[in-house]
Amino acid sequence: MDSVMLARSLFGSSMAFHIIFATLGVGLPFMIVMAEIVYQIKKDRDYAIMAKRWTKCQAILLGVGIPSGTMVGVMLSLLWPGFMEIVGQVIALPFQIEIWAFLLEALFMSIYVYAADRLPPALRIASVTFVALGASASAVLITDAHAWMNTPQGFRLENGKVVDIDPWAAVFNPSLPTTATHVLVSAYVLGAFAVVSVAAAKLLGRKRPERERQYHRKGLVLSLAIGGVMSLLTALNGHETAQMLHHYQPEKLAAAEGLFETQAFAPLAIGGFTDKESRTIRGAIEIPWALSFLAGNRFDTVVKGLNDFPVEEWPPLFVHTLFNLMVGIGSLLILVSIGSLVFRFVKKKEFPRWLLGGLICTGPLALIGIETGWIFSCTGRQPWTIYHIQSTASAATQSENLGILFVLFIGLFVFMLVVTALVLRYHFRRHPVTPEMLEAG
Repeated sequence: MDSVMLARSLFGSSMAFHIIFATLGVGLPFMIVMAEIVYQIKKDRDYAIMAKRWTKCQAILLGVGIPSGTMVGVMLSLLWPGFMEIVGQVIALPFQIEIWAFLLEALFMSIYVYAADRLPPALRIASVTFVALGASASAVLITDAHAWMNTPQGFRLENGKVVDIDPWAAVFNPSLPTTATHVLVSAYVLGAFAVVSVAAAKLLGRKRPERERQYHRKGLVLSLAIGGVMSLLTALNGHETAQMLHHYQPEKLAAAEGLFETQAFAPLAIGGFTDKESRTIRGAIEIPWALSFLAGNRFDTVVKGLNDFPVEEWPPLFVHTLFNLMVGIGSLLILVSIGSLVFRFVKKKEFPRWLLGGLICTGPLALIGIETGWIFSCTGRQPWTIYHIQSTASAATQSENLGILFVLFIGLFVFMLVVTALVLRYHFRRHPVTPEMLEAG
C-alpha cells in the first residue's frame, strides 16, 4: 500500500471514529432540548429526568469527542501538508469561529448541569438551547471546510501560489447550505434513534417494574416522533443535494447513479452494481425519468454521464453501492418510525416484542447511514482533495512508514471505544432511573 492510500486509510479511520462522537454530540443536545420543552408543557417529571440522564451521557461522549477531534486536527497536518498549505490561507476562518461555538456549548452545559433545578422554566430551556446551538454551530463550521472542498471558491492558484484570497467567499461557498443542513438533520436523526435503541432494549426486559416501563415508553414515543420527522427532512434535503451535485459535481452524481450516457429523461437506478468494463449498471431497478426530475425539477433535464469525463477523473464506482445503502437506511428509518407510531396510537396497542427487537437496530443503522454518507461524500470527490484544483496525491504526505502509525492509532481508537462503552455501562448501572423517579415523586 503506497503512502497516499495509507494516508487516506488512516485519516478515514480517524474520521469514522470521531464522527460517532461528533454526531451524537450534536444529536443528543437536540433531544435534551425537546425533552425539556415537553416537560415544561406537560409538567411530567419523567421528561426532566430524561433530559438530565441524557446530559450525563452527553458529558461522557464529549470527553471522548474532544480528544478524538484533536487527533483529527493533528492528522490533517501530518498526513495532508499540501492541503493544509491552502486551507491555512483560504478557509481557516470557520475553524477559528468554531472555538467560540464550543465555548458557548461548554459554558451553558455547565450552567444546565449544575443549576437547572434552580432556574425558572424559560432560563432552563434557554440554557440547554444554547448547548444545542453551540453543538450545531460547531458542526456547521467544521462542515463548511468540507463543503468548500467540494465547491471551492475565494482564491486562485497562480504558478502554484495562492492569490486573490477572499475568506468570506470561501466560507459562503455554494454547497454550504445544502451540506450543512444535511449534516445537522442527520445528526438529529442519530440522536433520536440512539434513544429509540436504548428505550426499546429497556422495554424488552421482563423484570422491570411498570413505573420504569412507563418512563421508557415515553422516551421511545418521543424519540420515534422526532426521528421520523428528521428522517423525512433528510430525504427532502436529499433532493436539494441532487440538484447541487448536478450543477457543481456532475461526475459524482453520475457515479452515484451508475449513469454513463448523458441523457434527458434519465432514470433513477436503485440497487445493482456498476460495471466499468461494459459501462453499464447491472441488476438495478430503474425508475424512468426520476433522476432528471431530482436533478432539475423537470423530467427533460439533461444529466451528464460518466462518459463525458476522462476515466482518470471518475470517482470509484462503488460509490453507487454506498449511495444506495445510505438512501436505503434513511427510507427504512422513515417507515419504521411511522409504522411504530401508527401501531401505538392508531391501533392503540403496546409495542410487541418483535417490534421492540427491530427498534433496537435503528440506532446502529442510523450510525451506519451517517458513516456511509460521509464515505460517499469524500470518496465521490476523488481523485481530488480540493475539487478540480488539488489532487489527493499532491495533497498527501510523502513520508514513509505510515503503516506503524496506522496500527497504533487503530489500536488507540479501539481502546477508546471500549473504554467509553464500559464507562457508560458502569455509570448508568450504578445510577438506575428508578431511584430518580421515586425522588422526583
